[in-house]
Amino acid sequence: MFPHHREREQPIFSSRAHVFQIDPATKRNWIPASKHAVTVSFFYDANRNVYRIISVGGTKAIINCSVTPSMSFTKTSQKFGQWADSRANTVYGLGFATEQQLHQFSEKFKEVKDAARLAREKSQDKELANTALSIAAPQDLSDELQSPPVMCVNGPEDKLFRSQSADITLSSEKERIKKMLSEGSICEMNLDTELFTLQDSNTKLVAALHEANANVEQWKKQLAAYQEETDRLREQLAEIEAHGGHGPSDLLKDELTQSLEELEALLKAKDEEIHILQNKKVEYHDMEHDRDEAIHRLRETEMRNAEMERRIQNTEQTLSNSLEERDRMESEIQRAIEILDIKIFDLNDLRQSLVKLIDK
Repeated sequence: MFPHHREREQPIFSSRAHVFQIDPATKRNWIPASKHAVTVSFFYDANRNVYRIISVGGTKAIINCSVTPSMSFTKTSQKFGQWADSRANTVYGLGFATEQQLHQFSEKFKEVKDAARLAREKSQDKELANTALSIAAPQDLSDELQSPPVMCVNGPEDKLFRSQSADITLSSEKERIKKMLSEGSICEMNLDTELFTLQDSNTKLVAALHEANANVEQWKKQLAAYQEETDRLREQLAEIEAHGGHGPSDLLKDELTQSLEELEALLKAKDEEIHILQNKKVEYHDMEHDRDEAIHRLRETEMRNAEMERRIQNTEQTLSNSLEERDRMESEIQRAIEILDIKIFDLNDLRQSLVKLIDK
């Protein structure tokens, strides 16, 4: 049966980049594989102990590359890197928005490559141990490896035709459901990657929000202090203007006016920071809404996959029943043939007896 993709592989790192592939004709020019930046993720398959790089655009897999110890990621510029996939006979290129994103992807590539190398070494050690055990174990398996005898029976053509038609119909239905399940797995992979990206963004926004909330009280206190200082300076300025002094008071008035303007500019800057934090809070709620929608779509996809698996089970059960029915029909036909052979033999004896009787 087909296990859920979510149970097989888990995303361990994601980043957004423009994907390119080398031109197979020239082996020099780059061909864009995506019209815009897409999510490129590292996935880990715990069952097979395999790491893969996957990028999905819509329902099409742009990158589906298994990481091997022989691979290497090369930075060719400040925001572009590439690696070769010998199995797919191509070279992938990634263009990032910032140099930091390129550096993070390169470090993760090295980390995953080392992990793949360790996994291969463990697998080779295990294979050597199993080989040694198999050499030391008894090798007398000839009886188990003998194939059962194959019986060919020529029965009625209409029954065999109906049996073969049923097999073809069930096989085509099974292949169609497998194709639907494969498309559902790609869609689920896309949703899983999107969910991982949303969770990563959600974590960053939550950290920024907590930091902003920790500083907002201090900013409020500073704002209140600035407002008090502004009111005090306004009062002093009003007193100076009321006295109508000249000379040194004019200089003091200029200093107070400058201080007042600086405080007003600072208040304006703090108001803008508070407005930015409020906008980030709204964006955080929007991200939460998008995450909930992605989780809902993922659950619907898992439900559809479970339904398709159930249909495949029913199809396989029907196929098994049809095969058993065909075997039973063949057995009955074989028995009928044996009975007919006996009857023919008896008729032949009777004919020979009649010929002898006539000759006498």
